[in-house]
Amino acid sequence: MKRLIITSAFLAAVSFTSAYAQEQPKVTAPTAETKAKSDAELDKKAGEWAASLTLGDTEKETRVKGVILAHLKAVRDWHNDHPPVTVPAGINPLSGKPLSDLDRQLIADSAIPSSVHQDLMAGLGKDLTADQVNAILDKYTISKVAFTMGGYRAIVPNLTAREEEAILGFLVQAREQAVDYKNMTEISAIFEIYKTKSEQYLNANGRNWREMYKAYTDAVKAKKLQDTKKQ
Repeated sequence: MKRLIITSAFLAAVSFTSAYAQEQPKVTAPTAETKAKSDAELDKKAGEWAASLTLGDTEKETRVKGVILAHLKAVRDWHNDHPPVTVPAGINPLSGKPLSDLDRQLIADSAIPSSVHQDLMAGLGKDLTADQVNAILDKYTISKVAFTMGGYRAIVPNLTAREEEAILGFLVQAREQAVDYKNMTEISAIFEIYKTKSEQYLNANGRNWREMYKAYTDAVKAKKLQDTKKQ
């Protein structure tokens, strides 16, 4: 009787696993031609980013390009192998709203092995200074740190050195995390997380983000209207 119970349980487990496996979405592999084209584009990008540092050392530049290229390929391959449908539909526990395709893609991509990021940072660090590493990370994120920081300087009246340091710290975190995501839509979504942290920081330290943002946008609209009237 005991053997029968164990056998029944085992068969039930196998049946469940088989059914679950059958329900899993199939990921279509890219064609050889598509992969080759993508590889060539990433190779060109990695070469341009490494060359932009003007290192004056061919061997060092080649190593830096290789580190960047390996990372770009790893991020691309993980992203392509883990589309949104590989993450079960559900709700965002913070908002209670259904997960969007972007939410599900971010969840899938965030599961990339940590070694991919570690290899990038360690590889760059072997040949580059901290400022040069940051310059490469800016290439990945189209200089969103500087652009976003400029926005805060414009919106927040008399931004203090302490406030700027805190916000810059959040944006630097965003940049390093964002490099492990494949496209600008996802990269922007990662930055939004840290922009929210920045605005919460301002609110917690005597500022009112909503009021400051409204005052800024009102001033921009007023200037546009004034410029239109002058024309």
